[in-house]
Amino acid sequence: MIIVDKALENRYREGNPIKVALIGAGFIGHGIAHQIEKYVKGMELTVISNRTIAKAKHAFEESGVEKIEMVNTVTQLEEAISKGRRAITDNPDLPCQARGVEAIIEATSDVEFSAHVAMEAIRNKKNIVLMNADCDATVGPILKVYADQAGVIISATDGDQPGTMMNLYRFVNAIGYKPVLVGNMKGLQDFYRTPETQKAFAAMSGLSPRMATSFADGTKISMENTLVANATGFGVGKRGMFGPKCNHVDQAKDLFSVDMLLERGLVDYILGAQPGPGVFVLGYDKNPKRIPYMRYYKLGEGPLYVFYTPYHLASLEVPLTVARGVLFNDAAVSPIGGSVCDVITIAKRDLKAGEVLDGIGGFTCYGMIENSSTCKTENLLLMGLSEGCTLIRDIPKDGVITNADVEKPKGRLIDRLRAEQDAHFK
Repeated sequence: MIIVDKALENRYREGNPIKVALIGAGFIGHGIAHQIEKYVKGMELTVISNRTIAKAKHAFEESGVEKIEMVNTVTQLEEAISKGRRAITDNPDLPCQARGVEAIIEATSDVEFSAHVAMEAIRNKKNIVLMNADCDATVGPILKVYADQAGVIISATDGDQPGTMMNLYRFVNAIGYKPVLVGNMKGLQDFYRTPETQKAFAAMSGLSPRMATSFADGTKISMENTLVANATGFGVGKRGMFGPKCNHVDQAKDLFSVDMLLERGLVDYILGAQPGPGVFVLGYDKNPKRIPYMRYYKLGEGPLYVFYTPYHLASLEVPLTVARGVLFNDAAVSPIGGSVCDVITIAKRDLKAGEVLDGIGGFTCYGMIENSSTCKTENLLLMGLSEGCTLIRDIPKDGVITNADVEKPKGRLIDRLRAEQDAHFK
């Protein structure tokens, strides 16, 4: 952060702000627009693309921007950028193609749509901050391959749990403690929540009912921890993770098998702990010389120590991820190879042949993290590929759905990318 803020100040003083495009003007998108326009010197939000153009316009207006130009072509957008004007469009390809845009922030929740945006951005050599953990968990490794070939950065974001976890992981590693578990902190998990049960909470929080459902039914934490698994090489100790309950995060060091942690390293979570919502890392070191210092710092006797961050500030921290990519070629969260973990699809209720799965945050299924080797061996349907799939046989409640149980929609980019990914990292 210290390096990033100074570098942004330099761009501000030079009169050369980082020019950013935002795709998606929902709840988080509005927050990002406001953050960049009001609080980030050295960065300029040049264009917002949204399917509903009125929402894009509103996001700018809420941030104090009065003169807004509707653009329909790349030429119109490039002209607006060259003259320092703010633009809106309903065509997500335009920001990806326009000269002058240095980075794309993709802030939608649709897996297929996000994959198209990411590929278009990469084709046009734009750095991309991908806020769709569901897309990233499904095809992030192959998107990283394409980004490397194009010489650009693709990254999940600071402020979301994966970014906050990875920043803490890097910190713990940098001070000489071996990270052996990277963890999330969760207040509620109920696999059977639906958009109907979450409707009131969603309205109160400014979220869509489907997004609120994905938080409550455990799918989102599985997606987020999959990103961290793929960025660290850590796996899960069992399907769905252990997720022990505790009162405070400091107790986490006593809740997991040290032998298991030292054998591989895990991603996991704790349930109901304070101070939440946050993230934590278990760091290991048994050097006796360091024990008195850690005792003095009130971190305990070791050899496992709990490091934690008690918050994550998604819309506030996104600009930092943009700056890391553009100015330092550094990603907050990025796969180190092929998939280590994936998120599988499980029935929320008894499902009948002929039913169409409604995907993440829906009524029909929930997602659960699993080691990728098991997913391949058992031919399991990935949650990120589940939406729109038609069941060809009955599935009981809590039954795990395989690829052989469904007929997938034809012609989807997300399926092609996943097939490429599996072949590339075979």
